[in-house]
Order: sequence, then C-alpha cells, then structure tokens
Amino acid sequence: MQLFLGIDGGGTGCRVAVSDRQGRIFGRAEAGPSNIASDFAGSVQNILAASDAALAQAGGVAATVVAGLGLAGANAAGAAQRLRGALPFARIAIETDAITALRGALGGEDGIVAAIGTGSVFGARVNGTIHQIGGWGLMLGDEGSGAWIGRAALSAALRAADGFEGMTPLLADLLREFDGPQGIIAFSLSARPADFAGLAPRIIAHQDPSARAIMKRAKADIAEAISVLQAGHSLPVTFLGGLGAHFCTLFTGQFPIRAAVGTALDGALLLAREAG
Repeated sequence: MQLFLGIDGGGTGCRVAVSDRQGRIFGRAEAGPSNIASDFAGSVQNILAASDAALAQAGGVAATVVAGLGLAGANAAGAAQRLRGALPFARIAIETDAITALRGALGGEDGIVAAIGTGSVFGARVNGTIHQIGGWGLMLGDEGSGAWIGRAALSAALRAADGFEGMTPLLADLLREFDGPQGIIAFSLSARPADFAGLAPRIIAHQDPSARAIMKRAKADIAEAISVLQAGHSLPVTFLGGLGAHFCTLFTGQFPIRAAVGTALDGALLLAREAG
C-alpha cells in the first residue's frame, strides 16, 4: 500500500498527517520547530519524530511512503537538497511552507494568502500562477511576524535605555526582566525566532505607546506586502498562522477577506499525492 505523508513545518512546530491517495487520513502527529534554515539538525529530528508517530498510527511504515513537505527555510540555498538526503522516504517533494499554505488555503481559486506566525510570508495565485514574496527569515525580513514584533520590542527597549526615544512602562519592564541591556544582548545571541515570538502576545495586547508604535509598523508592512501582490487586482485575502486572526480583524474593510478552505497540511498532502 502506498501512503502519502504531508508535513507542515515552521518556526513554532511541525505537523504531520498520513493519507491514502483518496485523502483519507490514517494518522496525525506533531513535534517541535522545523525551520530547516535556522536549525537543520533540530528540524530533521522533529520531522522524523512526527512522521514516525503518524505512520505508527497508520499501522507502521508501508512499502512506499511519498512525502510532501512545506517548510520554513526551504528557500535557503541548498537546504531542501540537504534535507532530501536526511529523509528515508521513497519520494520527496519540498516547497516553502508559504506555497503549501497557499495551496491548502485557496484550493483551486485565485487569491492572496498572508501567513503570519513566528515568521511571515505572503503569496498569491493569479490566473493559476503562484507568486511568493517575503519569507526571508528574521535576519532579513519576516516583517509583522511574532518574531519581528518581539525583536522590535527589545530593540526599542535598548534605544530607550540609550536615550534615543522616551522610556515607557513596557520598555522599562522589559529592561528589568532581562536584567538590563546586557541581559537583552545575551538573550539575543542565542535566541531563535520562536524565542523572540514568545514576547509577541504581550506586545499585541499592551496599550503602551511603544507597543502601539510597533504594531502600527507591523500592520503597515503587512499592508504593503498585500498591496504588492494585489498589483491592480482586488483579490480576496486569506490570513493564516498564529497571528493571522489578529491581523484579519485589523484589515477587515481594507481588503476583501476570505476564509481558508483548507490548511497548510492539506497543501502538503496535495504535494505528496502529486509527487506519487
């Protein structure tokens, strides 16, 4: 029997489902982060752990397993090819998590997907052609994402400590909690995107002036990405990811909004079935 393994992995977690060619689900499992650009070894470990658990629910490994993976970091040079060599599956198709999220969310329709969680990435299908922008990671992009918001808050705290901008209660709290600027620097040297993103819910909910300024910039950056993808069209926008619902509310009335018809995991399973 041939089984199809869909794997959706990002900076926060890895989700796996096993299906047959008709799409019947036989097993599901989750594991830790799987951004193959920022933590290759950890990502492989989490992908394999979740895959093994899902396949066990399906009754063990079949003679042939075809895997479709939508992963953060798959757009980094060499990352996807390196991953192929680390996985035991008979056939493997790898795309960025943005592509599988878009395919799952839009089904066969045209539209825009804004996937905003630990990172951020945007894509559109227009007349059947898919185009992705963003998804460059926290060092070079990920504007509006949870990691970007957390990093922006810590950067603002350091600027306030230096006197470049006014100190606010939130920034003072962050400086105390991290034991001053030196503690923030120490944190930043080893922090992964998910660690920065851990601060985001607090910033989003806070009414502090510095938090409002960060969220205003985040919204503006997301609006700019959506506008680039619109390119004169009036495509409906689907918001995905851990912060998707929050930004969906903020943009209601500014762009046409459409709910997702499926998930990134559905898109990964579709990719697997195509590869099989």
